[in-house]
Amino acid sequence: MLEALVQGVQGGRWYSLMDKVWNPSHLRLGAWQVIRNDGAAGIDHRSCECLEEKLTEEVDLLERRLRAGTYQPQAVKRVWIAKLGRPEKRPLGIPTVRDRVVQTVVRNVIEPIFEAEFVEHSYGFRPGRGAFQALERVEQLLRDGHTWVVDADIKGYFDNIPQDRLMRLLQQRISDGRVLALIEAFLKQGVMETGKGWQPTTKGTPQGAVLSPLLANVYLHPLDLLAQSQGWRMTRYADDFIIQCSSLADAEAALAEIRSWMAAAGLTLHPDKTRIVDATIRGGFDFLGWHFERGLKWPRKKSLDRFQDMLRAETPRNSGRSLSEIIGRLNRRLKGWYRYFQGGVKNVYQDLDKWLRGRLRSILRRRDKRKGRGRGQDHVRYPNAYFANHKLISLYASACGEHLQSRRARVTH
Repeated sequence: MLEALVQGVQGGRWYSLMDKVWNPSHLRLGAWQVIRNDGAAGIDHRSCECLEEKLTEEVDLLERRLRAGTYQPQAVKRVWIAKLGRPEKRPLGIPTVRDRVVQTVVRNVIEPIFEAEFVEHSYGFRPGRGAFQALERVEQLLRDGHTWVVDADIKGYFDNIPQDRLMRLLQQRISDGRVLALIEAFLKQGVMETGKGWQPTTKGTPQGAVLSPLLANVYLHPLDLLAQSQGWRMTRYADDFIIQCSSLADAEAALAEIRSWMAAAGLTLHPDKTRIVDATIRGGFDFLGWHFERGLKWPRKKSLDRFQDMLRAETPRNSGRSLSEIIGRLNRRLKGWYRYFQGGVKNVYQDLDKWLRGRLRSILRRRDKRKGRGRGQDHVRYPNAYFANHKLISLYASACGEHLQSRRARVTH
């Protein structure tokens, strides 16, 4: 895409972009990306299935409206969904399918422009980069002795990005007024909530919007450049970032600069969640779902709690599913979770295995119509081998096998 845009660049600013947005082939590609991601319908009740069924008509309609400058984003549908295993709820933003298509195309067009400038230590929501690389960097820096950590938390980042300052940053690279107007229209499209009607969005990026992660990275890019110029060892994943230093003095100086930058950018560091940590002693820090402490790492408590809530939902004592069906569903969860959370302290996996087998024993005890917990009898009647024979994945066995492979690799090298 970047090569196709080169003709429209002058003095580092990109001019002719809107024709790339309304290009039918680009709209069709964006539509298929939305269809593959699926998702619920917005306030217009149009689903991804409807988009697929009427793809040609929808692409033609979007092209006409974008060409004529009559395209107007609709409000984001706001619904509240329960947090797994918890009484409180969290808001979920659902843009219309058409808005998701247009935003996808705009992102596809402008992302290469900004990707060419983004720095190495930024990993979130970027093509070919992700949490695994971010974690590798953190661990390597810890091994190299950069164990004083500025653990920063931006208070309500996505909801509080100043829109006018964001637009000025975009204008430094994009001079096509039609594209800028379209992005600003998405920023101000508002939300629609049952019982409250339409509510304006005067700050922040739209909830659930395809464009939001890219825009969030654009807004924090000046912070990345500051870190680079200061020689800080920053690792950033969207709004979650840490700075690793070799001394307390360096960490304090970095945090002071960060506070100053945040104030100038119209953002705030969370006072209770921003701190300086010595990772070589008890306490440590959390980053991207992991806890790091004294040269070790394991899934942080919130990650474990969330995963156990997920497993509880699959193993109610009155489950009507067969044991093989329950284990099949559990194994899919276990594989997905372990794919990300492998490589930690092994006793965490051992404890999870034990806890999960206990829940399965409770299901089987209920089916046997036996009262009480009867742990001793349960272990005799349903030993660990019983569940292994039913193909239940053991996280601890997986961790031990991974550790053995790692040792063999070190020996052979």
